[in-house]
Amino acid sequence: MKKRIVIKLSGKVFGMDNTKTLKDYATFLVKISKICQPVVVAGGGKIARHYIIHARSSGADESTLDELGIEVSRLNAKLLIYALKAKAYPHPPTNLQEVRHAVDSGLIVVTGGLHPGQSTNATAALIAEKIQAVAFLNATDVDGIYDSDPNKNKNAKRFKRIDLKSLRKLLIHEDFVAGGYDLMDIVALKVIERSKIKTRVLKADIKKLEKAVRGAPVGTEIILAS
Repeated sequence: MKKRIVIKLSGKVFGMDNTKTLKDYATFLVKISKICQPVVVAGGGKIARHYIIHARSSGADESTLDELGIEVSRLNAKLLIYALKAKAYPHPPTNLQEVRHAVDSGLIVVTGGLHPGQSTNATAALIAEKIQAVAFLNATDVDGIYDSDPNKNKNAKRFKRIDLKSLRKLLIHEDFVAGGYDLMDIVALKVIERSKIKTRVLKADIKKLEKAVRGAPVGTEIILAS
Protein backbone atom coordinates (compact mmCIF):
# COMPACT_ATOMS: atom_id res chain seq x y z
CA MET A 1 0.00 0.00 0.00
CA LYS A 2 1.31 3.44 -0.92
CA LYS A 3 1.93 5.97 1.82
CA ARG A 4 -0.81 8.59 2.06
CA ILE A 5 -0.14 12.32 2.20
CA VAL A 6 -2.80 14.94 2.92
CA ILE A 7 -2.33 18.24 1.10
CA LYS A 8 -4.45 21.26 2.06
CA LEU A 9 -4.49 23.61 -0.95
CA SER A 10 -5.07 27.32 -0.51
CA GLY A 11 -8.30 28.56 -2.06
CA LYS A 12 -6.15 30.95 -4.09
CA VAL A 13 -5.17 28.03 -6.34
CA PHE A 14 -8.80 27.84 -7.51
CA GLY A 15 -9.14 31.53 -8.47
CA MET A 16 -11.08 32.43 -11.60
CA ASP A 17 -7.91 33.45 -13.49
CA ASN A 18 -6.00 30.29 -12.54
CA THR A 19 -7.20 27.70 -15.08
CA LYS A 20 -3.63 26.83 -16.16
CA THR A 21 -2.48 26.64 -12.54
CA LEU A 22 -5.18 24.09 -11.77
CA LYS A 23 -4.10 21.93 -14.71
CA ASP A 24 -0.50 22.20 -13.52
CA TYR A 25 -1.55 20.98 -10.06
CA ALA A 26 -3.40 18.06 -11.66
CA THR A 27 -0.23 17.10 -13.56
CA PHE A 28 1.79 17.38 -10.35
CA LEU A 29 -0.66 15.21 -8.38
CA VAL A 30 -0.62 12.51 -11.05
CA LYS A 31 3.19 12.59 -10.98
CA ILE A 32 3.49 12.18 -7.21
CA SER A 33 0.73 9.54 -7.18
CA LYS A 34 3.42 7.15 -8.43
CA ILE A 35 5.14 7.36 -5.03
CA CYS A 36 2.24 8.16 -2.68
CA GLN A 37 -1.54 8.54 -2.59
CA PRO A 38 -2.39 12.26 -2.42
CA VAL A 39 -5.54 13.28 -0.55
CA VAL A 40 -6.27 16.94 -1.28
CA VAL A 41 -8.44 19.32 0.74
CA ALA A 42 -9.53 22.36 -1.28
CA GLY A 43 -9.91 25.72 0.43
CA GLY A 44 -12.75 28.11 -0.38
CA GLY A 45 -10.66 31.20 -1.07
CA LYS A 46 -11.93 34.58 -2.24
CA ILE A 47 -15.01 33.09 -3.87
CA ALA A 48 -16.17 31.62 -0.55
CA ARG A 49 -15.48 34.92 1.22
CA HIS A 50 -17.48 36.77 -1.47
CA TYR A 51 -20.56 34.60 -0.84
CA ILE A 52 -20.15 34.70 2.93
CA ILE A 53 -19.93 38.51 2.99
CA HIS A 54 -23.10 38.83 0.90
CA ALA A 55 -25.01 36.24 2.93
CA ARG A 56 -23.93 37.81 6.23
CA SER A 57 -25.14 41.22 5.04
CA SER A 58 -28.51 39.57 4.34
CA GLY A 59 -28.70 38.31 7.93
CA ALA A 60 -27.59 34.67 7.53
CA ASP A 61 -26.42 33.05 10.78
CA GLU A 62 -22.86 31.80 11.26
CA SER A 63 -23.62 28.08 10.83
CA THR A 64 -25.33 28.87 7.52
CA LEU A 65 -22.27 30.85 6.47
CA ASP A 66 -20.09 27.84 7.35
CA GLU A 67 -22.26 25.63 5.15
CA LEU A 68 -21.95 28.15 2.33
CA GLY A 69 -18.17 28.10 2.60
CA ILE A 70 -18.18 24.29 2.56
CA GLU A 71 -20.28 24.27 -0.62
CA VAL A 72 -17.80 26.58 -2.37
CA SER A 73 -14.82 24.49 -1.25
CA ARG A 74 -16.55 21.40 -2.68
CA LEU A 75 -17.06 23.19 -5.99
CA ASN A 76 -13.33 23.98 -5.98
CA ALA A 77 -12.64 20.31 -5.27
CA LYS A 78 -14.77 19.34 -8.27
CA LEU A 79 -12.74 21.63 -10.54
CA LEU A 80 -9.58 19.74 -9.57
CA ILE A 81 -11.34 16.38 -9.95
CA TYR A 82 -12.36 17.33 -13.50
CA ALA A 83 -8.75 18.30 -14.27
CA LEU A 84 -7.52 14.95 -12.89
CA LYS A 85 -10.06 12.97 -14.96
CA ALA A 86 -9.90 9.19 -14.36
CA LYS A 87 -6.99 9.53 -11.91
CA ALA A 88 -9.33 11.02 -9.27
CA TYR A 89 -12.12 9.60 -7.14
CA PRO A 90 -15.19 10.93 -9.03
CA HIS A 91 -16.75 13.18 -6.38
CA PRO A 92 -15.75 15.04 -3.19
CA PRO A 93 -16.48 13.01 -0.02
CA THR A 94 -18.81 14.79 2.41
CA ASN A 95 -17.78 13.17 5.71
CA LEU A 96 -14.83 11.29 7.23
CA GLN A 97 -16.34 7.87 6.54
CA GLU A 98 -16.75 8.74 2.86
CA VAL A 99 -13.13 9.94 2.80
CA ARG A 100 -12.04 6.58 4.24
CA HIS A 101 -14.04 4.74 1.56
CA ALA A 102 -12.70 6.99 -1.24
CA VAL A 103 -9.10 6.47 -0.15
CA ASP A 104 -9.58 2.69 -0.33
CA SER A 105 -10.12 3.10 -4.08
CA GLY A 106 -6.42 3.91 -4.46
CA LEU A 107 -7.26 6.97 -6.56
CA ILE A 108 -6.33 10.60 -5.86
CA VAL A 109 -9.01 11.93 -3.50
CA VAL A 110 -10.09 15.58 -3.52
CA THR A 111 -12.50 16.98 -0.97
CA GLY A 112 -13.64 20.33 0.38
CA GLY A 113 -14.86 21.17 3.87
CA LEU A 114 -16.81 18.55 5.82
CA HIS A 115 -18.45 20.02 8.92
CA PRO A 116 -19.72 23.52 9.87
CA GLY A 117 -17.53 25.14 12.50
CA GLN A 118 -14.34 23.51 11.19
CA SER A 119 -11.79 25.20 8.99
CA THR A 120 -10.41 23.31 6.02
CA ASN A 121 -7.13 23.15 7.98
CA ALA A 122 -8.91 21.29 10.79
CA THR A 123 -10.65 19.11 8.19
CA ALA A 124 -7.29 18.23 6.61
CA ALA A 125 -5.82 17.31 10.03
CA LEU A 126 -8.83 15.10 10.82
CA ILE A 127 -8.54 13.38 7.44
CA ALA A 128 -4.81 12.79 8.02
CA GLU A 129 -5.72 11.21 11.35
CA LYS A 130 -8.54 9.08 9.87
CA ILE A 131 -6.50 7.63 6.99
CA GLN A 132 -3.25 7.38 8.97
CA ALA A 133 -1.40 9.67 6.58
CA VAL A 134 2.39 9.84 6.89
CA ALA A 135 2.28 13.64 6.51
CA PHE A 136 0.02 16.70 6.38
CA LEU A 137 1.25 19.47 4.08
CA ASN A 138 -0.60 22.76 4.54
CA ALA A 139 0.01 24.75 1.34
CA THR A 140 -0.86 28.39 2.03
CA ASP A 141 -0.37 31.87 0.57
CA VAL A 142 2.91 32.33 2.48
CA ASP A 143 6.05 30.19 2.66
CA GLY A 144 5.78 29.07 6.27
CA ILE A 145 5.01 30.26 9.79
CA TYR A 146 6.32 33.66 10.85
CA ASP A 147 6.59 35.46 14.18
CA SER A 148 4.14 38.07 12.78
CA ASP A 149 2.11 38.53 9.61
CA PRO A 150 4.68 38.80 6.74
CA ASN A 151 2.06 40.57 4.62
CA LYS A 152 2.12 43.46 7.11
CA ASN A 153 5.60 43.26 8.59
CA LYS A 154 8.53 43.13 6.16
CA ASN A 155 10.82 42.23 9.07
CA ALA A 156 8.79 39.17 10.07
CA LYS A 157 10.99 36.14 10.68
CA ARG A 158 10.14 32.67 9.41
CA PHE A 159 10.53 29.63 11.62
CA LYS A 160 12.18 26.54 10.13
CA ARG A 161 10.62 24.56 12.98
CA ILE A 162 8.12 25.54 15.66
CA ASP A 163 6.71 23.52 18.54
CA LEU A 164 2.98 23.29 19.22
CA LYS A 165 3.13 25.29 22.43
CA SER A 166 4.83 28.26 20.73
CA LEU A 167 2.45 28.08 17.77
CA ARG A 168 -0.59 28.17 20.06
CA LYS A 169 0.74 31.37 21.63
CA LEU A 170 1.09 32.92 18.18
CA LEU A 171 -2.43 31.92 17.19
CA ILE A 172 -4.06 33.57 20.18
CA HIS A 173 -2.02 36.77 19.81
CA GLU A 174 -4.49 39.45 18.73
CA ASP A 175 -2.24 41.13 16.15
CA PHE A 176 -1.38 37.80 14.57
CA VAL A 177 -5.02 36.82 14.14
CA ALA A 178 -5.91 40.24 12.77
CA GLY A 179 -3.30 39.77 10.02
CA GLY A 180 -5.60 37.22 8.47
CA TYR A 181 -3.11 34.95 6.75
CA ASP A 182 -4.30 31.38 6.94
CA LEU A 183 -1.86 28.84 8.36
CA MET A 184 -3.42 26.72 11.10
CA ASP A 185 -6.00 26.81 13.88
CA ILE A 186 -6.44 25.45 17.40
CA VAL A 187 -8.64 22.49 16.38
CA ALA A 188 -6.11 21.40 13.76
CA LEU A 189 -3.30 21.63 16.31
CA LYS A 190 -5.18 19.44 18.81
CA VAL A 191 -5.63 16.74 16.18
CA ILE A 192 -1.97 16.98 15.10
CA GLU A 193 -0.88 16.64 18.71
CA ARG A 194 -3.07 13.71 19.72
CA SER A 195 -2.18 11.64 16.64
CA LYS A 196 1.42 12.87 16.28
CA ILE A 197 0.89 13.85 12.64
CA LYS A 198 3.99 15.08 10.80
CA THR A 199 2.94 18.54 9.64
CA ARG A 200 4.56 21.20 7.50
CA VAL A 201 3.29 24.67 6.47
CA LEU A 202 4.63 25.88 3.13
CA LYS A 203 3.91 28.02 0.10
CA ALA A 204 1.28 26.74 -2.35
CA ASP A 205 3.94 26.24 -5.03
CA ILE A 206 4.23 23.04 -7.05
CA LYS A 207 8.04 22.80 -6.92
CA LYS A 208 8.08 23.33 -3.16
CA LEU A 209 5.26 20.88 -2.62
CA GLU A 210 7.06 18.20 -4.61
CA LYS A 211 10.19 18.72 -2.51
CA ALA A 212 8.11 18.42 0.67
CA VAL A 213 6.43 15.23 -0.59
CA ARG A 214 9.91 13.79 -1.14
CA GLY A 215 10.91 14.73 2.43
CA ALA A 216 12.87 17.95 1.91
CA PRO A 217 12.74 20.58 4.74
CA VAL A 218 10.55 23.15 2.95
CA GLY A 219 8.58 25.87 4.79
CA THR A 220 8.02 25.35 8.52
CA GLU A 221 7.86 22.03 10.31
CA ILE A 222 5.49 21.81 13.29
CA ILE A 223 7.07 19.68 16.01
CA LEU A 224 5.35 18.15 19.00
CA ALA A 225 7.69 19.41 21.74
CA SER A 226 10.30 22.12 22.22
